[in-house]
Amino acid sequence: MNSTSSLADIRNEYTRQELDFDKTAADPFSQFRQWFDEALQSKVPEPNAMHLCTVSANGRPSGRIVLLKGMETQGFVFYTNYESRKGKEMAQNTWVSLTFFWPELERQVRIEGKVTLTSAAQSDEYYHSRPKGSQLGAWASPQSQVIPTRAILEENLTSLEEKFKAMPEIPRPPHWGGYCVLPDAIEFWQGRQSRLHDRINYVKQPDGSWHKQRLAP
Repeated sequence: MNSTSSLADIRNEYTRQELDFDKTAADPFSQFRQWFDEALQSKVPEPNAMHLCTVSANGRPSGRIVLLKGMETQGFVFYTNYESRKGKEMAQNTWVSLTFFWPELERQVRIEGKVTLTSAAQSDEYYHSRPKGSQLGAWASPQSQVIPTRAILEENLTSLEEKFKAMPEIPRPPHWGGYCVLPDAIEFWQGRQSRLHDRINYVKQPDGSWHKQRLAP
């Protein structure tokens, strides 16, 4: 079988729901909470998984899946290693995008905006809510760096378990913490029949309000 031909034949018809412009919320955060709650209720696998795209100083984009771990009044929060590739790229270029895809609901949400660090107190609170293994993992992994073998991770972990075993709690690594994406554009996509999908886009205005508009698919 010709692999290119078989790929060309892969298609699904989206017929589950529609996205009525007049019934969407006046602000995108309310609309996102509604959709996220529906994803939770529908038992979508890892509904908080999102694609984070960062851009290097020379304009090269890179993407990976991270997990949404909080929603503030005006932003979306996740945590990672400041010294990872994405951490370094966000330090150089604060413009990022997030994408949620919930195929079971035939929905996608695209978010664009600037990223900022969360407070040390917020990062501490989330870090200490994690399982002990995850806390140690944040110390053990020199994220995005080249390592000779996996054994170095196991050795680091063993050493850290010994180092911290007498402490009442494991301190948060100075190179690990939270980010908050402050969006200026959020698009909601609902799959529709014949590829005539519904797209409702919210654009933040200079006064902080949101302008809602329909986009052609």
